[in-house]
Amino acid sequence: MSMQNFADRLPVLLLGLVGVALVASGVAPFDRATWWMEVAPVIILAPLLVASHRRFPLTRLLQVLIAAHALVLIVGGAWTYARVPFGFWLQDVMGFERNPYDRIGHFMQGFVPALAAREILLRRAVVRGRGWLLFIVSCICLAISAVYELVEWGAAVALGQGAEAFLGTQGDPWDTQSDMAMALVGAVCAQWALGRWHDRQLARIGGGLRRPF
Repeated sequence: MSMQNFADRLPVLLLGLVGVALVASGVAPFDRATWWMEVAPVIILAPLLVASHRRFPLTRLLQVLIAAHALVLIVGGAWTYARVPFGFWLQDVMGFERNPYDRIGHFMQGFVPALAAREILLRRAVVRGRGWLLFIVSCICLAISAVYELVEWGAAVALGQGAEAFLGTQGDPWDTQSDMAMALVGAVCAQWALGRWHDRQLARIGGGLRRPF
């Protein structure tokens, strides 16, 4: 398969991978209600991305990152974040006091939306220079994280103890603040680590940085 053919088929391959993982995770999740809440973003966003693909195709980098984030959510839904086996392994290896998979999820909650926000802002020419880009994207990711924490709060109020698996606090009274901090760290890391790579891919589709303010 040539590189061009692979690039053309990448969205289908990623969608297939996420779809198989989603179905497999839903066969016998640890807690059915938690599974629905955790995978809801995947179920909602996947059709929207498919519907907008021809009109607004995303860079390959962002496509892969969105699929990776979807898999993180799906795995968390299958086991609940506090019981993911990889998290227990990481806890033993690193000597953490708690299963850190929830922290990974919130890091991704900043890391992937940062590239998505960056792509939309640049391609729609909302931001035309680097001066404010990192700050604006980071603020957007913090807002997304805050909304998610409000959703968790609403679930806790509505479901009471039944929302414990969804919240994944593991007894941490500062869990909300830590989650938002991880999202912010993820947003900044994504822009610093992948910004130039992202710019090159945007340039190929005519959506890169133009002139400064």
